[in-house]
Amino acid sequence: MRDYAEEFKDDIKAFQAATSQFYAGEMTVAQYKGISGGFGSYAQRGGKYGMLRLRLSGGEITKEHLRFITECIEKYSIGRIHFTTCQTVQFHDLKPDTICDLVTDAWRHGIITRGGGGDYPRNVMASPLSGARQDEAFDVMPYAKAAADYLLGFIHTVKLPRKLKVCFSNDPHDMPHATFRDLGFVAKNNQTFDVYSAGGLGNNPKMGVCVGQDVSPDKVLFYIKAMVDTFTSYGNYEQRGRARTRYMQDTLGTEGYAKAFKEKLAAALKQEDITLSITPQETAKTGQGTIAHPRAIKQKQPGLYAVSYHPVGGCPSPKKLKEIYDAILPMEDVHLRLAPNEGMYIIHCTAEEAKQLIELTKDSAATAFEASVACIGNHICQVGVRDSQSLLKACVDAVRPLKFADGVLPKIHISGCPSSCSAHQIGAIGFRGAVKQTPDGPKAAYAMFEGGCETLGKEQFGTDVCVMAEEDIPKFFIDLGKRITQDHSTYDSWIINHRDEMLKIAEKYK
Repeated sequence: MRDYAEEFKDDIKAFQAATSQFYAGEMTVAQYKGISGGFGSYAQRGGKYGMLRLRLSGGEITKEHLRFITECIEKYSIGRIHFTTCQTVQFHDLKPDTICDLVTDAWRHGIITRGGGGDYPRNVMASPLSGARQDEAFDVMPYAKAAADYLLGFIHTVKLPRKLKVCFSNDPHDMPHATFRDLGFVAKNNQTFDVYSAGGLGNNPKMGVCVGQDVSPDKVLFYIKAMVDTFTSYGNYEQRGRARTRYMQDTLGTEGYAKAFKEKLAAALKQEDITLSITPQETAKTGQGTIAHPRAIKQKQPGLYAVSYHPVGGCPSPKKLKEIYDAILPMEDVHLRLAPNEGMYIIHCTAEEAKQLIELTKDSAATAFEASVACIGNHICQVGVRDSQSLLKACVDAVRPLKFADGVLPKIHISGCPSSCSAHQIGAIGFRGAVKQTPDGPKAAYAMFEGGCETLGKEQFGTDVCVMAEEDIPKFFIDLGKRITQDHSTYDSWIINHRDEMLKIAEKYK
């Protein structure tokens, strides 16, 4: 792989200069965003502090990377961390000098933040249990890493209209959303990929267009090259709001887009040889004994388990990450995988190791509802409309005393604005920050979406059903949970025949 830390080292000078200017009041938020985003950093609301996003291919955090993260927490007194839905780690509330030092330190430790934001290829995503799931088609992580390395090479050579998100999925759950990303690879049992392109969430969401079936894994980079070439040829460079790949379906038509992509693919196949040669590497570790726990997932490797850990809101205690590092340090081949739902998995654990880690992470969400997804919110984000983290906390705090059984309330997705950073459009129930007009004046509110699904073959976007005042949303979930509990059911089963009743409950707070 290329030495991108060396290749991009001169870029840091421009970032450092811009950071100094912005925090000295000599540059506007928009001007700074246009520079800092390309380094994975943005100013937080208020302009006094900033954040940094660590680019982690496939969401994988090795022990070495986790050691670096924990050392940074201590060295820079980092008090706020967020796991994102793009499988990255964000440091928040950073002082200007800290931001610049962190970028340099991260690159020195093999974590390249270049392209962590801005109009660049973003962090490449992958199913978090790739290589470990019992029901996977095959391990896609090596291809995700190869794709990430290849995409970084475009940062100095190609100007994209907007960001480009690529992902790899290896099982029916499709947590990375490969069928509706800018470019998604879906692994099949015949050891090939189906490839989808020009999909995405946010305003005017669209499912991806299938541009390849039964694609040999060694051809992955050709499809990425075709995607980049198609985007630069047909993407909208004039209107930023329409500069995402999904809008090419509008301008070219679905069939026209597929035709354009395949033309670029044919050209890429002739231009250069970027055929991949990957030798699968599996852990040789095995284990003895068994464990039965809701957060212990049996791996395909004999005697090994993955431990799920989901801090509420995707915001772990910095101290907890240090405790996890200390615990896994002596454990053979154990490391972390961030999930696209703001949680993580600790993989390759024996039964005894899993028991230790489950006890260590007992602050984890205990139900699907507590494991809901919320973006960082408007108290941090410059473009946020509502504080999604506070809403999630209010909802969890409201229903916990009622002790609803797991599954009575579903995992929900809360986005502070239309950008859909929490993927609210694919949640069983989702919320997007809004304003509600009332006789007493405008109130903080959320638009409610219902019926979304990310499962492969059943993908659909939720329907916008009403606008609900923020203060009423916890009450809605209390009422909904009580009603489903009366039927001794779970939300997923109950909603099939009771959608009208759910909407009637929501109507009380409309």
